Amino acid sequence: MSIRVIVADDHRIVREGLVALLQREDDIEVIAEARDGMELVRQARELQPDVVLVDLSMPRMNGVEAIRRIRAEPLRCKLLCLSVHEQPQQVLAALEAGASGYVLKENSFDELARGVRRVMADQIYLSGELVGMVLQGSRRPHQAEVGELARLTPREREMVQLFSEGYTAQQIAQQLHLSAKTVATHREHVFAKLQIQGIAELTRFALREGLSSLDAQPPRG
Repeated sequence: MSIRVIVADDHRIVREGLVALLQREDDIEVIAEARDGMELVRQARELQPDVVLVDLSMPRMNGVEAIRRIRAEPLRCKLLCLSVHEQPQQVLAALEAGASGYVLKENSFDELARGVRRVMADQIYLSGELVGMVLQGSRRPHQAEVGELARLTPREREMVQLFSEGYTAQQIAQQLHLSAKTVATHREHVFAKLQIQGIAELTRFALREGLSSLDAQPPRG
């Protein structure tokens, strides 16, 4: 029986390459592709895959937040990160959010396929070069638990990412099916909790905490 996989990455050429490689494996079937975290969460709910392959730096909702959302659902799928980020705090954040594994994009496809099979077998899988780094990082105080990010609710983290990517309050309201007034209230709560005063400062915070990335594309119109 094939391992049913969803591939989530905001770069089309990367998605298509991953899908082509994964489909060559006799025991792996790609059932969907997602361009961002919001689309991924929706697909995971609807399709209930066995394994979700998640890029961390995605627009609208980043990979770590998408992992948290999926883990909060009654879904049995395993989550495997595929990312360029090898900093301990990024890897630990993904694992703490609920990922079962983490593979670097610089590694070979064979390692990725091995990771898919390992997490499907209820094992934790890390690229070899990450193991020592993660063990060292796990011995330090968890910044995410004591820092500014922990003060924000999941909805507020979502707002931080969207505002930092250039969305207006009206565009965010349309995307999240909220009123513009509710979005503005969330924004004021975020500013108060983080003690910041504008979108530029909010964007710097989002980049520093990994909620957004420099290659995120702003919305059109």
